[in-house]
Amino acid sequence: MLDRLTLSDFRNHDALSLSPGPGFVVLTGANGAGKTNVLEAVSLLTPGRGLRRAPLAAMARQGGPGGWGVAASVAGVELATGTQAPAPDRRIVRIQGAPATATGLTEWITPLWLTPATDRLFVEPAGERRRFLDRLVLALSPAHAGHASRYEAAMRERNRLLAGEHPADSEWLTALEARMAEHGAALDAARLETVALLAERLDAAAAGAFPHARLHLLGEPMQVESFARALALGRRRDAAAGRTLIGPHRADLSVIHREKAQGAALASTGEQKALLIGIVLAHAELVADRTGRAPVLLLDEVAAHLDPGRRAALFARLDGRGQTWMTGTEAALFADLSTEATRIEL
Repeated sequence: MLDRLTLSDFRNHDALSLSPGPGFVVLTGANGAGKTNVLEAVSLLTPGRGLRRAPLAAMARQGGPGGWGVAASVAGVELATGTQAPAPDRRIVRIQGAPATATGLTEWITPLWLTPATDRLFVEPAGERRRFLDRLVLALSPAHAGHASRYEAAMRERNRLLAGEHPADSEWLTALEARMAEHGAALDAARLETVALLAERLDAAAAGAFPHARLHLLGEPMQVESFARALALGRRRDAAAGRTLIGPHRADLSVIHREKAQGAALASTGEQKALLIGIVLAHAELVADRTGRAPVLLLDEVAAHLDPGRRAALFARLDGRGQTWMTGTEAALFADLSTEATRIEL
């Protein structure tokens, strides 16, 4: 958990320091007070661009010096990330004051989040579900981020060579395809394992306030040799298309409402929200059991969109299971939480 969070020139916060407790952390305030910005800051203590997926330069406070910083203390370890004004698009990460990579943050903290934008996950293009799944995978397999970045880098270079005016060097393409196959197979294997573990937990769960989801990763399992061979055979096709047409970057996560035996995209808006919450809660419990460390949950405006029964069930399910940050415009939404909750009005 975080026992201290400091924001410097981040979004609308010029200087903000919070000391959250170990359980529920409730942020309330009017629209525009910066509640979601605080959750975004926490989400940046992990590889990637955080819960908004915004450009780094866009996170700097308007009228500020141009850079921004987020620092946190986690079990006595000091984590920090941010940018400097001369290089607003270059992210800096420090652990215990020493330069580090973003992937190094995964050793100390695992933030998971749900935002109002996530509510459309089941009707959005497949890429959104891949990103959602990869966040779940990362919590169980920190090496996943490294495989993803190396796969993407090799694929970009291969696409560039195939799109060139002159024929690409065959040996260089083969080397890039070998790299894609190695890291792509690792991506696929980690996704399959996470989906299998999560599906097993969801299937075994008793009926409750949140509907059961049945999960499946669409696509054939990838092996290094066969994937590299398929890439080599598909060079002309990929050159004509202007992109690589096979690989883990095209995978999709299938989610079925188990009780109704229908795709999640066909469920009502409320049911989709409940399905998402059920998946995230089951995953948080899975991470805690497998790693011995509960993830930090960031739930933006979740309570406002649940009926009283499901809201009470959510609070009960989360009580005593690690640090959970929640936002809302009305403090009354969180009246049923334990008196030990950290309550902060912005």
